Amino acid sequence: MNAGLGYGAHNCSMHVMGRAGAGAVSHLCCGSSSRCSSSAVGREFSVRGFERPGCNWLRLPLRRGSDVASCHGLSWTVPTRRGGKRYPSVCASTTVPTRIYDGVAEDQEDYIKAGGEELDLVQLQASKSFDQSKIGEKLQLLGDETLDLVVVGCGPAGMCLAAEAAKQGLNVGLVGPDLPFVNNYGVWTDEFAALGLEDCIEQTWKDSAMYIEEDSPIMIGRAYGRVSRTLLREELLRRCAEGGVRYVDSKVDRILEVDEDLSTVLCTNGKNIKSRLVTVASGAAAGRFLRYETGGLGVVVQTAYGVEVEVEHYPYDPDFMLFMDYRDYKGREKGSVSAEEVPTFLYAMPISCTRVFFEETCLAARPTMPFSVLRERLQERFKKMGIKVLHIYEEEWSYIPVGSTLPVTSQRQLGFGAAASMVHPATGK
Repeated sequence: MNAGLGYGAHNCSMHVMGRAGAGAVSHLCCGSSSRCSSSAVGREFSVRGFERPGCNWLRLPLRRGSDVASCHGLSWTVPTRRGGKRYPSVCASTTVPTRIYDGVAEDQEDYIKAGGEELDLVQLQASKSFDQSKIGEKLQLLGDETLDLVVVGCGPAGMCLAAEAAKQGLNVGLVGPDLPFVNNYGVWTDEFAALGLEDCIEQTWKDSAMYIEEDSPIMIGRAYGRVSRTLLREELLRRCAEGGVRYVDSKVDRILEVDEDLSTVLCTNGKNIKSRLVTVASGAAAGRFLRYETGGLGVVVQTAYGVEVEVEHYPYDPDFMLFMDYRDYKGREKGSVSAEEVPTFLYAMPISCTRVFFEETCLAARPTMPFSVLRERLQERFKKMGIKVLHIYEEEWSYIPVGSTLPVTSQRQLGFGAAASMVHPATGK
């Protein structure tokens, strides 16, 4: 589906722009607690293949619980208490890169934004490896000068902001881990053209289709495109380099206000950066650097489980992108489905007549719909539609907090992208 340009712990799949070999998997887990469901605690989580002869679906043993930490050398932080409540710690693997900052969940909302009980798979998505240019190879390293702007976060949101600010003549620094763009990005082509990014689209569909209840599609009348992760990163790096953006490859520890005109960004690598303005663009889980308005309905989460696969037959028209198929994944009659059951829909980008990126998506839910449930529903949908999977190219776990309150406008630091809740509370756009 759709999400913000921010690039944080939650940013697993940036579908319509504005929304990413698994390795070192055994290092991933999150703290066990009373909040974990009985089906989650102490159980091995595996990603298994669809039931078919000769299936060799990538098997990923994932367990939640402190027993895993002792086996695999995880470094853990101590949970805090807020209002008498205890929230599980956010785990930090010593070997698997993550886009969240090491620390604890300050409250329930921070915990949910960081990945909640799905944190292991959120981090697994973030740890994917792709052959993309290194930021440090394209941008000059930052020296000791005082900057006009420091952008914290090196995803699409951070790079876009840094490039545009530098284009306006500001002295800009970009700070964050040098990690690849890992999400599958989909966009409305007219929106990307308005940003001058149309050359980053690797495939276009002339229209997009939706199914709600009837078997006849509702055509949206708008072209849709799949973004090349590599080309997008290259173009944003080119713009940053052209504007003279400098770079520091480090996480951020703290942001200090020196005086009314200056802030200091303290990096975990020991470097201190002075700047007149600091903008946090490192995803929804970057809340430790920002204060948010109180009230509101509270954060909910859009989750999606996706696979890019080779199939024997694709049952939809490959000339159109499948934006949403909300028909029941089991093909049940409307009256036979419980009103309490949270609905999900199928999203699909047909790369060819037989190679397709499918994604089973929960638009928004509280509590969060687990990836395991979404995967089971996708399997059921394939079975109902007679889709036989021949080969799996990639798996994806999308986690998008939506409905968060806005950053307080009186604070010194600004937010941008998902860190500033620039995500539509209903669609994830």
